[in-house]
Amino acid sequence: MRPREFDHDEVLRVAFDQFWRKGVRGTSLSDIARDAAVQRGSLYNAFGSKEALFLEAYERYAGDYLAALHKALAVGSLRKRLTSFFDLTITNFRSGTPPRGCPTTRGLMELGAAEGEGLDDNARQAFARLISRITAMLQDTLVAAAARGEFDGNPAAAALHIVTVTRGLAVLERAFGDEPQLRKIAGHTIDLVLGRTGG
Repeated sequence: MRPREFDHDEVLRVAFDQFWRKGVRGTSLSDIARDAAVQRGSLYNAFGSKEALFLEAYERYAGDYLAALHKALAVGSLRKRLTSFFDLTITNFRSGTPPRGCPTTRGLMELGAAEGEGLDDNARQAFARLISRITAMLQDTLVAAAARGEFDGNPAAAALHIVTVTRGLAVLERAFGDEPQLRKIAGHTIDLVLGRTGG
């Protein structure tokens, strides 16, 4: 194989920042090449297409995000763990200047309805994988909490409910940009899942 002409991980970081801020349609390989200080042709040689670069950058983001969620869900009472989960989720939506929103929700909006339009089914599967892994992580947390006597509901249903709320929070963040509102909804969701005095 030819030696790399650039720092692969740095290119993925720069590319994902562009995709997150401007969307895949709004980002060009020329933009990424300029900000990463590499040749546009080198990006084509390494990744083949803008969409392939997006997928690799998104998978890198997903791995980092899941690791952060795992840490957030690892310590304290169930209420504290779920609060940390929502804190991380909302902070992620609100990061950047201006806030960049949720990259998964943004990506889902760019899926093409027809062949050759927007992101393809590989992207849809990547988005679905991340959402499924977050749901499973929450379900495991709730199962463990039930074993400790902190939760007496249905872990699978509660995990899906929580993830569904995060999708709604992503949309509300884009519509209103009201972080206190997002945190209020998150707190109310935790109360609904646990009961007012749960955890």
